[in-house]
Amino acid sequence: MQGMVRWKGDGYEGRTGGGKEFSIYDGSSPSPMEMVLHAHAACSLIDVIGGLKERRDGLRVARIDIDSDRSENSPRVFEKVHFVYVIRGDVPKALVERIIHRSHESLCSVGIMLTRGGVNLTWELDFES
Repeated sequence: MQGMVRWKGDGYEGRTGGGKEFSIYDGSSPSPMEMVLHAHAACSLIDVIGGLKERRDGLRVARIDIDSDRSENSPRVFEKVHFVYVIRGDVPKALVERIIHRSHESLCSVGIMLTRGGVNLTWELDFES
């Protein structure tokens, strides 16, 4: 992967190697640490939705509520991340649980990078069919 980040005076702007542009750390955009946390959740939710394949039509709600703790001292790295997967719809609960587990064990590269770096990850499933 390639890309670029530049200072804009009131914040920063990123551009991916494919030309996608986004704001960073200004009045209306996330900080780098917020981006990492949300990238982790997005990566895992993408795994869940992708794993449901043809059963996606039965979904009404699919989201992850995020909570995290960072160290008190600099560098203020993440120490704990907790995800609550909120799933509503006509999909098998056991399948959703298996996909979530697989996401954290072998699919979500963002999360695996964080947990290998020492972040304690926990999750729970809030499910209603």
